[in-house]
Amino acid sequence: MNGKNIVAGTYIEVNERSLKAVNPATGLTLDGEFFKANEKLVDDALTAATAAFQSYRNLNKDLKAAFLNAIADEIANLGEELVNRASAESGLPLARLQGELGRTTGQLRLFASLVAEGSWVDAIIDTALPDRQPLPRPDIRRMLIPIGPVVVFGASNFPLAFSVAGGDTASALASGCPVVVKAHPAHYGTSALVGGAIIKAAEKTGMPKGVFSLLYDDGYAVGAGLVQHPLTKAVTFTGSFKGGMALINLAQQREQPIPVFAEMGSINPVIFLPLAIENQAEELAKKYAASITLGAGQFCTNPGLLLAVQSPALENFKTALKEAISTIPSATMLTEGIAHNYGKLSAEVVNEDGVVLLSASTVKNTELQNQSEAKIAQVSAADFIKNPKLREEIFGPYSLLVVAQDQAELEQAVEVLEGQLTVTLMAEKQELRDYQALVNRLTDKTGRIILNGVPTGVEVCAAMQHGGPFPATNDSRFTSVGSTAINRFVRPLAYQDWEQELLPDELKDGNPLGIFRTVNQQLTKSHE
Repeated sequence: MNGKNIVAGTYIEVNERSLKAVNPATGLTLDGEFFKANEKLVDDALTAATAAFQSYRNLNKDLKAAFLNAIADEIANLGEELVNRASAESGLPLARLQGELGRTTGQLRLFASLVAEGSWVDAIIDTALPDRQPLPRPDIRRMLIPIGPVVVFGASNFPLAFSVAGGDTASALASGCPVVVKAHPAHYGTSALVGGAIIKAAEKTGMPKGVFSLLYDDGYAVGAGLVQHPLTKAVTFTGSFKGGMALINLAQQREQPIPVFAEMGSINPVIFLPLAIENQAEELAKKYAASITLGAGQFCTNPGLLLAVQSPALENFKTALKEAISTIPSATMLTEGIAHNYGKLSAEVVNEDGVVLLSASTVKNTELQNQSEAKIAQVSAADFIKNPKLREEIFGPYSLLVVAQDQAELEQAVEVLEGQLTVTLMAEKQELRDYQALVNRLTDKTGRIILNGVPTGVEVCAAMQHGGPFPATNDSRFTSVGSTAINRFVRPLAYQDWEQELLPDELKDGNPLGIFRTVNQQLTKSHE
């Protein structure tokens, strides 16, 4: 494991302060020395990325696919070494990280398949109509092209799947954009291992050296420098609202503003309709106790808000939920800062008007540090509607139960919700017709609406939408998970009246790549 910064595929000596990784469960310093990047490395990385872009953007699609598959292979080869290091740096259990390793390599291969097939470029051809009256139509051909170097910020809660070679990096590389990653300060060693795997993959497949760089920092200077560098063309971020907005503001202050694709958290409301509670009170309580506390509650899709109408069945649900929460053991949170913030916010919220603590975990591991304590609080819909603070995310194993007096008040509580990554509806089939207006309103609030499931767990596939209206993300048109995440890093370009031999293969007559294209309003793979 080499802790030096990587610039254009090369490990760089830098005369800056060394950094150490810490195990959040024990507080002990982990092996490995890492080195803080500086302004020169920021400039060198983006200069190299810009130079690499000129060739990488036009690279044959099969070569790009081979690169992505090679990254997946090299990461898979790290195996236990990578999973053990990620666990030591995050406090996450090995089984969870084994699954995340599979997701990480799987999404790299997903994008490799997308690139190899080729139709994602959305080629559109309108051939010339020289005899059209009153004016002829020129030959116009359009496709998506990459925008240039992308800066990726590693996320704290997914040290593999949303980090150095996570979905942001995979989709940017697939689009034809070089990547500069700022390693998350909680995952120095994990980042170094994955960065090394990407270098090996780039060398084996003959990629231009500037296609990937990795920089370390324990503060904000390197991140700010990357966002404001004039050669950066886009930024991705997964984290807090405060952090996301800071990057968005930095990007807007540039002489040439650039897009920031920021996922900034969500409370992921769950609405329990009366029949669902009446028929499944205990089952739902156990299911949601598990979802709320999964991964110490450190999922961006954690169900932080439960809404229901007062009823005897709801009392049964509450009793079962209280019991389930009280017996769930504590778990190590990702960092000391995250644990401290969770403890502070989850304690403060019960001092808000009308809020009462329903249940808290009584099983705490006193031998480990930064332990979570699962909590469920309750408030009336009337008090919830009046208090915006109750609609803010508390990152950890916490959820707030909002109790409405009737359907009308439930709909009023839904109305004050801001944008969400997910909204879940627990309902019996016959109820959905009676609550159609509520269902319609919920679709305005979210990027993904779930029926009779739990929000924790995000499938990596073409149909997935992991993004929602502000403040869940700053641009609800895009997803950070699934194959359409590639659309963040491209723009359309139209060619008018170009000679055939000068056109990209994607737009030439005869369809040399054999991809789906829209030709004169008809979707086709025809070679004619």
